[in-house]
Amino acid sequence: MKLLFILDPLESLKAYKDTSLAIMREAANRGHELFVSQQHDLFLRGDIAKINAKKFTFTEQLFSTEGAIEYVPADFNAVIMRKDPPFDNEYLYSTYLLEIAANQGAKVYNNPSAIRGWNEKLSVTRFPQFTPEFLVTANNDLIREFLKQHQDIVVKPLDGMGGSSIFRLGLKDPNISVILETITNFGTRTIMAQRYLPAILQGDKRIIVIDGTPLPYSLARIPMAGETRGNLAAGGTGVAQLLSERDLEIATTVGKVLKQAGLFLVGLDVIGDYLTEINVTSPTGMVEIAKQTQHLIQPCNPASVMMDAMERHAAL
Repeated sequence: MKLLFILDPLESLKAYKDTSLAIMREAANRGHELFVSQQHDLFLRGDIAKINAKKFTFTEQLFSTEGAIEYVPADFNAVIMRKDPPFDNEYLYSTYLLEIAANQGAKVYNNPSAIRGWNEKLSVTRFPQFTPEFLVTANNDLIREFLKQHQDIVVKPLDGMGGSSIFRLGLKDPNISVILETITNFGTRTIMAQRYLPAILQGDKRIIVIDGTPLPYSLARIPMAGETRGNLAAGGTGVAQLLSERDLEIATTVGKVLKQAGLFLVGLDVIGDYLTEINVTSPTGMVEIAKQTQHLIQPCNPASVMMDAMERHAAL
C-alpha cells in the first residue's frame, strides 16, 4: 500500500515514543510505501483536492525524506490524519479539505467530518450512562453553583490537549475567581466542568479503540506526587494494565458507535468507572503499551493491530 501520514513537523516528533512513527515503522516492516505531509500541504486547485507529499524512509540515523511531489489524495491507499490539536480554525479548514478529498475517492482516517463533529471533550455527552456529572458553559456563576454542589471539580478548555489548562477547584480555593476568569476569558469562552474523580490517583486510563474494537490493555497514566493530571505530557507515569469489566463495557459500547461514525483510531480516557474524554485527532500510548507487554504471554502491539485493520480495509 501507499500510505500518506499528515503530521506535525517531523523534527518535533519524539522518535522513542511517538505513536505515528510506531505505526509507520510497522507499515514499513510490512513493505508498505510511506509518504508524509503537513497540514498546509493540503490545498484545492479549482474544485480538486491536492496535496504535496514527500516519500519517507526509515534509516539507521532515523529517517530520510525525498522532495515533495504533488498528488491527489486518492493516489494513496490511505490518508492518515495525525496532526495534534489544538483544534483551531486551521485544523477545521483541514477537515473541510479532507472531506472534499474523501468525496473525490480518498480513504481518510479518521473520517474528517467525524473529527469535526466529535469534540474531544463534548463527545462524552453522547454517552451519559458512562460520564461523571458535568457542566458546559462560559458562565462563571453557573460554574460556581456546580462547584458548590459537588465541592470538588475539574475545569478544562474544550480544545486543549496533554492536560494543558486543566484546573482542580475546591470550595476553599483562594484562586477560584482568577482561575474562572482565566479559563473562561471573563465569561467569553465555553469550558467543561466535571466532578472530580478521586480514582485519578490510580490513573487516567487511555483505552485505544481500533476499528471499533478496544485493545485488551489500557495505559493508566498515574499523576506524579502533588499533581491531579495523569497526562504523560504533564509528568504522569504510564502503566499498561488489562481492561476491567467496566472498561470493557465502556469501550465496546462506545466503539460500536465510533466505527459507525468512521472513527478508525480513537483513544478513550477513563478515570475509575467513568468516561471523561474521547480523543479522535491523534491518540497516543501505543509505544508504551507495546513495550510493557512485549514479554507477557499475550503481548499487545497496538501498531500491528492498527496495520492489520488497515490492511483489511484496503482489501474491501
